[in-house]
Amino acid sequence: QVQLVESGGGLVQPGDSLKLSCAASDAFSRYAMAWFRQAPGKAREFVAAITWNYGSTYHPDSVKGRFAISRDKAKNSVYLQMNSLRPEDTAVYFCAATTRVGPISLDRAAYEYWGQGTQVTVSS
Repeated sequence: QVQLVESGGGLVQPGDSLKLSCAASDAFSRYAMAWFRQAPGKAREFVAAITWNYGSTYHPDSVKGRFAISRDKAKNSVYLQMNSLRPEDTAVYFCAATTRVGPISLDRAAYEYWGQGTQVTVSS
């Protein structure tokens, strides 16, 4: 059973940076990995994705220019660098993986594997 374990969350001030990490327990065949986030009372929101083999990335307009996803195949890990954080970025951030080949999906249903999440709180 593949496990995804996130780390790096915490409490930061507006304008600060934070880097999240997601390590997979085993090497497994995946097409892409992604980050989602979920704020209290809101739906889980797509944040970024990266194709595993080629490293192609996708960031929605809501985070483009501030967040950047990357991966390290040797470490079997994916990262989310978050800059210029805002209070509205406060959420639990989840790592996910999909074996589905095709265009990057923004739909959480397309991702088979999920981590437990890490809390990010942006507050002064």
